[in-house]
Amino acid sequence: MLVKPSLSSLFAPRLNRTNAQAQQPRFISTSRACSLPSSDSSSSSSSSSSSSSSLNRRQFVSQTATLSLSISLAATTGLYEQPAKSEEALSAWERVYIPVDPGVVLLDIAFVPDDLNHGFLLGTRQTLLETKDGGKTWAPRSIPSAEEEDFNYRFNSISFKGKEGWIVGKPAILLHTSDAGESWERIPLSSQLPGDMVYIKATGEKSAEMVTDEGAIYITSNRGYNWRAAVQETVSATLNRTVSSGISGASYYTGTFNTVNRSPDGSYVAVSSRGNFYLTWQPGQVCFFRCHAFWQPHNRAVARRIQNMGWRADGGLWLLVRGGGLFLSKGTGITEEFEEVPVQSRGFGILDVGYRSQDEAWAAGGSGVLLKTTNGGKTWIREKAADNIAANLYSVKFINEKKGFVLGNDGVLLQYLG
Repeated sequence: MLVKPSLSSLFAPRLNRTNAQAQQPRFISTSRACSLPSSDSSSSSSSSSSSSSSLNRRQFVSQTATLSLSISLAATTGLYEQPAKSEEALSAWERVYIPVDPGVVLLDIAFVPDDLNHGFLLGTRQTLLETKDGGKTWAPRSIPSAEEEDFNYRFNSISFKGKEGWIVGKPAILLHTSDAGESWERIPLSSQLPGDMVYIKATGEKSAEMVTDEGAIYITSNRGYNWRAAVQETVSATLNRTVSSGISGASYYTGTFNTVNRSPDGSYVAVSSRGNFYLTWQPGQVCFFRCHAFWQPHNRAVARRIQNMGWRADGGLWLLVRGGGLFLSKGTGITEEFEEVPVQSRGFGILDVGYRSQDEAWAAGGSGVLLKTTNGGKTWIREKAADNIAANLYSVKFINEKKGFVLGNDGVLLQYLG
């Protein structure tokens, strides 16, 4: 069965030392600095006495000036070396710190529909975290059946429908729960599965769709014990069979999907691994013996290679190109007509777009790029405070209009505040 898919640490030590100096300055004893010569020196000449007195006065003035300057510098330094807290300046997002190793890339997140406080977060290096307070705190979750072998799984996708949930990963692994994630069982998979599982969608009781990076789509209705193919052949087979399709870069194609996204009505859009064309598939036929359900390839309508594609809230498509370009399709549904929308990506690539509503959406990308639109994508405003986030933001996920997350590398997780 196939389915696709702040800087505070830099300044804090100096700030602490500066504050300590400001709070406990080293005062000089004025009595000592202004003291008269001792009785032992009373026999000395008046000129020596005058010179000594003048020296003491100079020392007092010099040391007092030094003290004043030291206190002034301490106050100034404390003023300009306050820890930078970029997360606090974010207008609509809050950084959530999670217990993961550096280098972990977060890949997907999902919550139990009947309990939106209960959710799971997936990533590379067999990262699986669980929250029971709506995403404010996360704790590692262990699944014994996924730890029996010496594999470092990459958990790619998770989905819930009611209390039933699914997880897929690489190397090939399929996990299923029927009690909202309290327990997980591992479902056996065929070694003949074409490609790696990159996406899964829970569609109903005991039912799910699964996609591989070679374009295989599988459907189950009995908790994953049997799967039916929704497409007749992989993308490579389709494109190599139709060498006269007119799709640039499709002839003698060997490769995988770079990304794949599913619309609420079950349609899919996928980007080829090299980004030189994209493919779509719409439901309606399931292959039992013979059928003609194939992926449909499309030429890209832009000069630069495609980075990612997905579905807008109104049913249209968005398209991202390498280098930071954003395009929106004309109208709704599947089309090859797109128009570019100006964005301030600072030259960094935009990697994903997530719609909160028909009008509001967020785009995320490399080096903390975070953009917002409130008019369906016609214009975008950059969230400048996010520039200080030292991470690439790979995915924008909205559970509903009030709950959303941005996932990045190095365990960066942003939670939507509204």
